Amino acid sequence: MGVKRPTLAQLEEVASSLGMHLSESQLASYNALLQPNFDAYDAIDAMPDYVPRVTYPRTPGYRPSGEENKYGAWYVKSEIRGAAGGKLTGKTVALKDNVCLAGVPMMNGASTLEGYVPDVDATIVTRLLDAGATIVGKATCEYFCFSGGSHTSSPAPVHNPHRKGYSAGGSSSGSAALVAAGEVDLAIGGDQGGSIRMPASYCGVYGMKATHGLVPYTGVMPIELTIDHTGPMTANVTDNALMLEVLAGPDGLDPRQYAGQTAKPYSDLMKEGIKGLKIGVVTEGFGWPQSQGASDAKVREAAKRYVDLGVKVSDVSIPMHLLGPAIWLPIAAEGATQQMMKDNGHGFNWKGLYVTGMIDFHAGWKERADELSETLKLTMILGEYFIKHYRGHYYAKAQNLSRQLELAYDSALADFDLLLMPTLPLTATPLPAPGAPVEEVVQRAFEMLPNTCPFDVTGHPAMSVPCGMVDGLPVGMQLIGKKWDEATIYRAAYAFEQSADWKTL
Repeated sequence: MGVKRPTLAQLEEVASSLGMHLSESQLASYNALLQPNFDAYDAIDAMPDYVPRVTYPRTPGYRPSGEENKYGAWYVKSEIRGAAGGKLTGKTVALKDNVCLAGVPMMNGASTLEGYVPDVDATIVTRLLDAGATIVGKATCEYFCFSGGSHTSSPAPVHNPHRKGYSAGGSSSGSAALVAAGEVDLAIGGDQGGSIRMPASYCGVYGMKATHGLVPYTGVMPIELTIDHTGPMTANVTDNALMLEVLAGPDGLDPRQYAGQTAKPYSDLMKEGIKGLKIGVVTEGFGWPQSQGASDAKVREAAKRYVDLGVKVSDVSIPMHLLGPAIWLPIAAEGATQQMMKDNGHGFNWKGLYVTGMIDFHAGWKERADELSETLKLTMILGEYFIKHYRGHYYAKAQNLSRQLELAYDSALADFDLLLMPTLPLTATPLPAPGAPVEEVVQRAFEMLPNTCPFDVTGHPAMSVPCGMVDGLPVGMQLIGKKWDEATIYRAAYAFEQSADWKTL
């Protein structure tokens, strides 16, 4: 079929958008000179789009309702059976609905993406199926993943299984709720500002954001290349460790991955014991303006419990942690505005797998921008203001500062095996009512992220471990490790899990 040739008027419009002013004769010359280039595009158009082969049979599934979806956590129910044997045999998995599952609808929580059906499986999908898992559907997530609450997904919010009417956290809201409700054994979440760990904390499940690049992001809808993470959410530590063993390691399609960094036998390493480990309790992780005293206290009690388990626990001050959210903001706001929205998801300038069908379908948001969530619209306005008026200066400076933030954590980790702090400053909050003021909608979306977002910027592994209840709602303790040392996090998480039933603490 080939690509459509531009009219002279279209060429003039493109030139004008680039600040160029061409005469009629220049336009005619440029048009003639460009024709061989369009022929090259025709050649590209005629070639196949080489993507990984889809091997496991599946059906499109259906959208459940009523009692079958009482928390609003399911987007689609389907069934894709994996290999006959493997580490995850017999385990059921829900995928966050930003993960490509070929032949099954995907909307990433967004009305503007509804109707999109991927033609490719994400690498992590193939790895789960190869390990014997059964994928049972897609979990609801927040509108293009831009909320730490669970109230922005289209068309309705996700409820916390511990208390209906309360937030399940975001943006992997459905993933956490389904695991917490016992409807699936395992779930995949995504994390750019804390979106695995935040809902894990609110719902009382285990959520691991591994070191940036350990788990391939191939076939997951990107937000911003330098902070994109995907990973496991489970009801216990053993399943989490097994899941990461399956997910981790280079796939040859994601250049964010690092040579030589492969999966380790986390489920064996976690049983080595923790006596003699050194944990630093980060002073600046407590006492945020929005912190709940009872929630902070529960995390301090959990830290003391490690002393009884033979761990050397002491306080450590990392003043730059307080600047982490400020450093994260330009990267998330400007980076996501440019890559995920203006560049239709994938952007440019990298050598990874592009899901071209997603790019084409997602581009339709520009004609329907009023449908975007309030949280996404606000973020995009912020990001575009600084891109337009400051040329990306602050995005660039934040990336430079990220290395100083990384150094601050690494300096502390030189003296400790792990760092510890609350995952979130508070427990789950009430869902905003329909028609709630935009101020409440935005507050409930972003108030919980100051302890999680810095580690998306630096790439350190971090895990939310349920460590108690406050007024019937779960509290999460965050464990942070050295890069590529997920094994030590699992050791500490497993020992804590085995020491007591967290729901009784």
